[in-house]
Amino acid sequence: MATLFTSPASNAARAAFAQKPRGLVDKVTTVAEAVARLVRDGDYVATGGFGCDRIPTAVCHEILRQRKQKLGFAGHTTTHDFQVLCAGNLTGRGATLARVDAAYIVGLEARGLSAHARRVMESGTVEVVEWSNYALALRYAAAAMGVPFVPARSLLGTDTLRHSPAKEITCPFTGEKLVAVPALYPDVAAIHVHEADRYGNCRFTGTSVADVDLARAAKKLIVTCERLVPHEEMRRDAHRTQIPFLCVDAVCEVPFGSYPGNMPGEYFSDEDHLKAWLEAEKDPAAFEQFLEDHIFGVPDFGAYLEQCGGLKRMQELRHRELLLHMGK
Repeated sequence: MATLFTSPASNAARAAFAQKPRGLVDKVTTVAEAVARLVRDGDYVATGGFGCDRIPTAVCHEILRQRKQKLGFAGHTTTHDFQVLCAGNLTGRGATLARVDAAYIVGLEARGLSAHARRVMESGTVEVVEWSNYALALRYAAAAMGVPFVPARSLLGTDTLRHSPAKEITCPFTGEKLVAVPALYPDVAAIHVHEADRYGNCRFTGTSVADVDLARAAKKLIVTCERLVPHEEMRRDAHRTQIPFLCVDAVCEVPFGSYPGNMPGEYFSDEDHLKAWLEAEKDPAAFEQFLEDHIFGVPDFGAYLEQCGGLKRMQELRHRELLLHMGK
């Protein structure tokens, strides 16, 4: 049987959740402070978003910059965020990733494959267990419900089941064969949203995929947002709040925080920059220099944005997203 990288024990997770404050505590901080305080070497980390859409790029950069080591990771259609974290597995820089639950990794969809992420995953230095995207979503759903597993038909009859920690079970009511999909309680999750208040109430537009469940499944949650909004404004439209403050441990205002990914209704993905990443990765020496220029050699995400064209480039991407929404 394949390795189960995190415990699905719901009582242990509930004990961790019980330590979170229940009051309206000001959680605004910087990405650097949030990562330093909440992400420890060896933790299991999960990112929100889907593909290059609404990804927490700033947190991924900071994990590299602080040299966090031996992390677990959930690859739930992770494209550029996985590419970034794999960049921490470089000679002389240690190993950011040590174990991965993979549904979709290495590929950047139509853009092509990440040469460096592929080298990392083929090196044999990272343990990996494969799942389907739906199965990983079910793992978050089980954790969000506070149970150690959920029954499903998914994976039955597949090699994915045979090589995974999921188990075939018999329904006690009908005798039907089902799969027990284990809960996934990440130590830390990072989710990028459109708006948040200082207490951690969040709202976003576009597809949510598994983020609502992920926010409830993670023992600690870092939220980055395009903009902070007053708590009173959030309360006026309380029904739009997808992630409540009870789930959140840190709130970081990071405009363009999904760059070079897409942020629905805000800005388009920077396809030129993503292409530059893919090109640089082909030559390990060139990639080392690329990372020094864009991540290790800059103090924060704002400086990275300046390296990539600054406000002028960001406004171009914002304009392109607006045109697409207008159907032009």
